[in-house]
Amino acid sequence: MKVTIIGGGGRVGSNAAFCLQCAGIVSEIQILDNNQDLADGEALDLLHGAAALADQRIYSGDYARAKDSDIFVITAGLRRKPDESRLDLVNRNVGLFSQIISDVKKAGMKKDAIVFVVSNPVDILTHLAASFLGLPTNQVIGLGTMLDTARFRSLMANDLNLAPTQVRALILGEHGDTMLPVWSSATVGGLPLTEIPGCDANYQRQIFERTKKSGAEVISRKGGAGWAVGATIAEVVHAIALDRKQLLPVSSLQDGCYGLKNVCLSVPTIVGRGGAEKHIELKLWPKEEQALKASAKALKEMLAKVAGK
Repeated sequence: MKVTIIGGGGRVGSNAAFCLQCAGIVSEIQILDNNQDLADGEALDLLHGAAALADQRIYSGDYARAKDSDIFVITAGLRRKPDESRLDLVNRNVGLFSQIISDVKKAGMKKDAIVFVVSNPVDILTHLAASFLGLPTNQVIGLGTMLDTARFRSLMANDLNLAPTQVRALILGEHGDTMLPVWSSATVGGLPLTEIPGCDANYQRQIFERTKKSGAEVISRKGGAGWAVGATIAEVVHAIALDRKQLLPVSSLQDGCYGLKNVCLSVPTIVGRGGAEKHIELKLWPKEEQALKASAKALKEMLAKVAGK
């Protein structure tokens, strides 16, 4: 399987490439970036480690060489300027992203290619890609709340002295201020997580608030997230490559799940070779379902304000 990472010269894209290389599941990784020297350097650095990790083809390229890709991972994005409003940043990133998906479409794509959006605001940009590319909507997915969910699980496991891979708890909705934790189905080793000593209502509020602020904490300490987001990108890519039918909180266009339509956000989704193959409407507590609908409303309001939507 061939994966092209657009924005692969940046922190997120290069970390994702390294995670994909370490796993050795995909056969081909192309690094594509507006800065050609940076793309060349990242590809060369990865290639130098190939003998110790996996038998893969790794190289830098361009849109023409990317057209036979099975998955396009879009990580390119702009950072917020001092005194810039969130909406201004959204509109600048929409402008950049529109050019990227236009270039992808112009170069040509395989009929069954998956477009995987990581750039922020991920839900807005996933909606834009789904609207513009003309692909079946299941073939356009966003990272959504995958990173939030990973942080949520990992932080809880660390605090409660549990195995991180056994903690199963989702964050759904927008990748942003209106995201929501789903405690109703949270488990550890198949048992209710909320019955673990220490995981009381007080702790639940505290750990969710810490999760929401985790991205800002990483940015303040090291300048930006990289390894965790790279790992979650690889998790989605591998679910597609291996047709795992894995239930993941990716973002995709909604068409009736929980009564939501014409908005991209994260709901429980079966991910396999076809991308977002099926939305699963698991029973939520009433307050969780209300919060999910409020998140969708906030995203629709943001989408209405976005220039060039």
